[in-house]
Amino acid sequence: MEILNTLLEINPNYIVIGLLFLLFFLEQVLKTPFVFKKRGQHLFQNILFQITLVILNIVFITIVVNSIDWLNNNQIGLLYLIELPFWAKLLISVALYDVTTYWIHRASHKVPILWRLHRVHHSDTSMDSSSVFRFHPLELILIYQTGNIVTAALFGTDVIAMALYYFILYIFFFFEHSNLNYPNWINSTLGLIFVMPNHHRVHHHQEQYYTDSNFADIFIIWDRIFGTFKELPVEKMNYGLKEFDEEKKQTFLYLMKSPFINIERKVSERIEKIDDNSE
Repeated sequence: MEILNTLLEINPNYIVIGLLFLLFFLEQVLKTPFVFKKRGQHLFQNILFQITLVILNIVFITIVVNSIDWLNNNQIGLLYLIELPFWAKLLISVALYDVTTYWIHRASHKVPILWRLHRVHHSDTSMDSSSVFRFHPLELILIYQTGNIVTAALFGTDVIAMALYYFILYIFFFFEHSNLNYPNWINSTLGLIFVMPNHHRVHHHQEQYYTDSNFADIFIIWDRIFGTFKELPVEKMNYGLKEFDEEKKQTFLYLMKSPFINIERKVSERIEKIDDNSE
């Protein structure tokens, strides 16, 4: 318990800065699977998203924490119906936060108004460790934070479990988005249960057939169970969305206003062929 408290007392911003510094540095000095130019400009644009989120979250995270505390104090949720050891409830709660996020993420690809927000993250045509920050703040605050409250209301998860979930999530997110080479053996071992970088790279593929897969953030078993798991060799990856493949559409200001602009999704002939074969 003391170890857990020590971990969760670390300011999340320090964790984020540390992971970004480490992985961004490694991307510059090691041989990477993809060669991208203008890394400094790309980093700057993405950091602007994180700065905006941190400012807005000062208010909204208080609402989320107070809401979950109220639900817990009134013992609302399925986990209050059974007696479980602390650690068992904690691990189950982390998994429940993750599976809820899986379904929200999946819905974000299917519901047009949610996709308008979520496509900001998929707009990145040159993905690296800083792509972790490229989320529209309204999506993270209104959609995912609301999802955390819903998770607590349904299952009885608490703030401690949510904090641990995000601690783990930050680590996974940075490794999943980083432009680094990873050993193939992790896909056939750890990758049976957890999301590996190659899994998430498939999710960022330019073709919608692959974009609409591998929705999980930590546990890839959700995709395996619910039929949304796909694999693709790294050398065949092509990141981003075609409708955002212009330099001006990769800027912070354009992406912030993009959910409120009608942008037609460009679908390749290959997608149509794959979809036809799958029917």
